[in-house]
Amino acid sequence: MPNRLAHETSPYLLQHAENPVDWWPWSAEAFEEARKRGVPVLLSVGYSSCHWCHVMAHESFEDQETADYLNAHFVSVKVDREERPDVDAVYMEAVQAATGQGGWPMTVFLTPDAEPFYFGTYFPPAPRQGMPSFRQVLEGVHSAWTDRRDEVAEVAGKIVRDLAGREISYGDSQAPGEEQLAAALLGLTREYDPQRGGFGGAPKFPASMVIEFLLRHHARTGAEGALQMAQGTCERMARGGIYDQLGGGFARYSVDRDWIVPHFEKMLYDNALLCRVYAHLWRSTGSELARRVALETADFMVRELRTNEGGFSSALDADSDDGTGKHVEGVYYVWTPGQLREVLGDEDAELAAQYFGVTEEGTFEHGSSVLQLPQQDVVFDADRIASIRERLLHKRNDRPAPGRDDKVVAAWNGLAIAALAETGAYFDRPDLVEAALGAADLLVRLHLDEHARLARTSKDGQVGANAGVLEDYADVAEGFLALASVTGEGVWLEFAGFLLDHVLTRFTDDSGSLYDTAADAEKLIRRPQDPTDNATPSGWTAAAGALLSYAAQTGAAPHRTAAEKALGVVKALGPRVPRFIGWGLAVAEALLDGPREVAIVGSSLDDEGTRTLHRTALLGTAPGAVVAVGTPGSDELPLLADRPLVNGEPTAYVCRNFTCDAPTTDPERLRTTLSG
Repeated sequence: MPNRLAHETSPYLLQHAENPVDWWPWSAEAFEEARKRGVPVLLSVGYSSCHWCHVMAHESFEDQETADYLNAHFVSVKVDREERPDVDAVYMEAVQAATGQGGWPMTVFLTPDAEPFYFGTYFPPAPRQGMPSFRQVLEGVHSAWTDRRDEVAEVAGKIVRDLAGREISYGDSQAPGEEQLAAALLGLTREYDPQRGGFGGAPKFPASMVIEFLLRHHARTGAEGALQMAQGTCERMARGGIYDQLGGGFARYSVDRDWIVPHFEKMLYDNALLCRVYAHLWRSTGSELARRVALETADFMVRELRTNEGGFSSALDADSDDGTGKHVEGVYYVWTPGQLREVLGDEDAELAAQYFGVTEEGTFEHGSSVLQLPQQDVVFDADRIASIRERLLHKRNDRPAPGRDDKVVAAWNGLAIAALAETGAYFDRPDLVEAALGAADLLVRLHLDEHARLARTSKDGQVGANAGVLEDYADVAEGFLALASVTGEGVWLEFAGFLLDHVLTRFTDDSGSLYDTAADAEKLIRRPQDPTDNATPSGWTAAAGALLSYAAQTGAAPHRTAAEKALGVVKALGPRVPRFIGWGLAVAEALLDGPREVAIVGSSLDDEGTRTLHRTALLGTAPGAVVAVGTPGSDELPLLADRPLVNGEPTAYVCRNFTCDAPTTDPERLRTTLSG
C-alpha cells in the first residue's frame, strides 16, 4: 500500500512511496498531525543519488518492525534536499553546530513546532563502531519525549536561540580590491597540491569555481602561478578516475588525493560548472586536452541528462545492478583485465590496460580498476586507442545503467545553459547552443509564472510545488545572460532582468545582505543565509555575478550597486577561506576589470565579418566581459544603441568604467583589447 509520497514529483520521495513507514512530505499538515497526536517528528533528509540514503532506506525504512515503531510513536517526514535546500540548510546548520559534522542521510528529531532537539546522519540497523542502532535511537528519543518533555522543550528552545545568534557579520558593503584578491591567491597557493593538482587532501572535490577565479586573475594580472594551479588541477582531474574516460563527464568527488577512485554519482551541477571551466581554460591556453574534455562533458550532459521536455536531469546514481540484481557502487564504470580481454582480445586488452591503468590487483574493489589516463613516456596509436574506447563504451552500454534522477532543478539548469551556450559558441557546435535554448525555453514555459516567480523543480513536464530560492533566480539569470551574449536575442536579457528584480526586492535587505529564501517564503525556524560556495556557487555570489553582468549589459545602476554591496562578503571571506568563496572571487575579478562591455554591429548576423568579430569577442579572456551582437539601430540589446558601422564594415565597440576605446573593424585588434 503506497504512502503519501506516491503523489510527489521528486524521484527521491517516490523511491520511498512503497515503504511501510507512513511518510509525510514536508507540510504544515504533518506538523499539525504531530501536534494532534502529541508525538515528535522524525525528519529524514536525503537525495536520490546518495549511496548511504539508499542503504539506510533498505535497512530501516523498508523493515516492517522499524516502520511499525516509527508509525506508532512519530510523524515521519521525508525531504528531498534538492527540492527543499532551505529546509536542508536550516537543519544541517543545527546538526553541524551540535555534532561538529553533517552529511546525508540527515536524521533530525523535531517538536511539533519544527524545533530540533536530537540529531544524526546515518544510523545502522544494529550497533556498530560506537554508533547506536536506529531502533535504539528511536527508543531513546521516545523515552525522553514521554518522560522528560520539559527537558526536550528546553533543549529545542536553546538550539533555536543559538541558531538565531549565529548571524555572522559579513564585513562591510565594499567590494574587495587588489589586496584581498592577492591574499586569496596566496591562501590558495598554500593549500594547492603541486604533485596531484587540486586543493587540500582526501576526499578531493573538483574546485571549478576556484579555477574560474584563477583563470580570471591570470587574465587580469598575468600571474603565472594562478594559471599553473588552474592548468595543473584541470589536467590531473581529466587524467584521473573522477573523469569518465569512456563516456565523458565527471563524478562528484575523489575519495583519494590522486583523483583515482571517485564517488561515482554524476551531478548536473558539477558537469555544467566543469564544462564551462574547461572551455575557459581552452580559451586561455588553447589546450587540446581542455577542448576535448569541455566537448565530451557537454556531449555527456546532452546525451545522458537531457529530458524529453528539453531540460536537464539532476543526477545519475553511483550504484547500479551488478547483473545479479544487487546494487553495487561503481560497477557500471570499472573493468578487470579479464573483462578487457573478453571485449578486445588479448593484444588490444594489453594495450588498453596499459593506456587506462588497469592492473591485476585493481585500483577499486574486487580486483577491478577505474579507468584513468596515467602520464606515460609512450606514444600510443591514436586510431587504435579510439577503436578500443569505442568498443569498451559499446560493451558498457549493455550493462544495467545507473538510475537517473529526472527532476529538473532550475538553478542547475541555469548553470547548464551557460556552459552549453558558451561551449557551443567557442567550438562551432550550434547543436549545443540549441540544447541550451531548449532548456531555457522549458524554464520560461514551465518554471516561470506570470509574475516571473520561479518554481524550483519540475518533472516529466509537471511543475513542482516548491518556490525557487536565491540560487535559482541567480543561476537562471546567469544562464539567460550567457544566451543573450551568444545569440544576440534580447529576450534572454529581458527575462534575466525580471529574475534579478526579484533578487533586489525579495532576497536583499537594506544593508545589501542576501538571503537564500524570499521575504515572503515559508517561515522556517530561521531564514537561511549562506554566502559560501560549496558544490555550486552560493545564491549570494551567483546573484552578485548576474547583477554585475546585467548592469554591464544595460547600464542599470541599482544592479551594479547591489552587486558591489553583495561582494562585501568576499572582502571578508576571500583572504580567510578562498576555497569556499571561489565564485565570489571570480565575480570580484570581473568588477576590478570593469567588466568590459563589448558591442558588435554588422549589417547581418550571418555576415562572415560580423560572425568573426562576435566569436573574437566571446573568446576574449577579460574577466566577466559581456557581449552584445546585432545590427545598427537595433533595440534588441541596450549596448547596441548609437553604434554605427565604420566605413560600412562590421564594427566592435569596447567600453569600461564609462570610457570607450576607438571602434575597430579589425578582429586582431579586438583580440588584443580583450586579452585581459
